[in-house]
Amino acid sequence: MDQPLDRLLRSSSILALVVEDETVIRMETADLLSVAGFSVLEAWNATTALRQFERHPGIRLLVTDVQMPRGLDGLALARTVAERWPDVGIVVISGVATPAPGDLPDGARFIAKPFTPRTVLAEIEALIGLGEH
Repeated sequence: MDQPLDRLLRSSSILALVVEDETVIRMETADLLSVAGFSVLEAWNATTALRQFERHPGIRLLVTDVQMPRGLDGLALARTVAERWPDVGIVVISGVATPAPGDLPDGARFIAKPFTPRTVLAEIEALIGLGEH
């Protein structure tokens, strides 16, 4: 398919959850996904993220940082989500930690910070197969 990636994503209307404890980064990532056509929820830690999943069963994409305060880190959150909501696509982002083999659930993607918007959108497209619709 030779449509621009951002046009493909704009037509998706997929509900995404961005989990990041740094407010500016969370807002920028949420804005990126929103401009690309996602409906976006936000959470600042894993506990809040899990509450969002319970309240909004339509979430189909999780974008989470690794390092988070209070409780589970992003890797544990990713594994929990994969176990409880197996249809959710998962993207894990970090500027500090690189996951070791087996840290990520099957099918999850990892992006190192700093990242470009194009990199994030391309990984999401590959993860959830938006180019096939």
